[in-house]
Amino acid sequence: MSSIDEEYVPMNTASMRFAANLSILYGHLPLLERPAAAASAGFAAVEMWWPWDGPEPDDRNVDTLEDALEQAGVQLVAMNLIEGDMRAGDRGLLSSPARAQRFRDCIDTAVGFAERNGCPVLNALAGNREAGVSADEQYNLAVESLWLAANAAQRAGLVVALEAINRHEAPHYLLGDADTAVALADAVNAATGLNNTGFLCDLYHHGRNGEDIPALLARHAARIAHVQIADTPGRGRPGSGELDYPDLFGRLAAHGYDGWVGLEYEPVRNADIDFDWLPSLRPRI
Repeated sequence: MSSIDEEYVPMNTASMRFAANLSILYGHLPLLERPAAAASAGFAAVEMWWPWDGPEPDDRNVDTLEDALEQAGVQLVAMNLIEGDMRAGDRGLLSSPARAQRFRDCIDTAVGFAERNGCPVLNALAGNREAGVSADEQYNLAVESLWLAANAAQRAGLVVALEAINRHEAPHYLLGDADTAVALADAVNAATGLNNTGFLCDLYHHGRNGEDIPALLARHAARIAHVQIADTPGRGRPGSGELDYPDLFGRLAAHGYDGWVGLEYEPVRNADIDFDWLPSLRPRI
């Protein structure tokens, strides 16, 4: 047993800072209405998937989203780089020979938008394995694409995060567990000579995989750039499934994580249910 387990005492989950995921909690609303909806529910911070149709949106679309965030008074704390059509099964473009350029074309817009809005984390989904393309070719392409993203992010003081996705929902995704995601982040840092590529720890995906979450937190705590949550197996709110979130929040805090926790769970669109676990876990800046 590690020393962290010997000394571990569950903490009050009020110590966590929660951010509403605009793309999943409020995906039923028009994009520009989502920040205000999150603010009205009591959130001070938000995160989102890539919010535009293409990699290089026109200035008007960028400006109107910035205005919506500002008028709602919410802080953007994490945003995906372009990932393709998530609902249709895409899980990133950066390792696809045919579509990696779309990822690279989004980098300047993403970095500029994040820098102007005080968003510290850009999440890069690694993509699915593709027929007719070798694993080595896709891996090398991923490192090259992430090299570009990490260097652009470094100039703005931002972090690029890599996320594992569970094998049940995305069996062809390149990063199927925490160790694989961290290994790619380390490879990018070695290639760039920087240290601004980290690990997005989505506890839902690791729980759905059946990974030993306390053990992976102990291994990779220093590499965690951002945390997201949902319960397993149904991807509902914390308390709706199998994961012991009070325990996991306590472990994150004990390991020194003081960043934001993104709420990336499927809502039932009833605030009394979706946020019934939040009264003692109020979002805070």
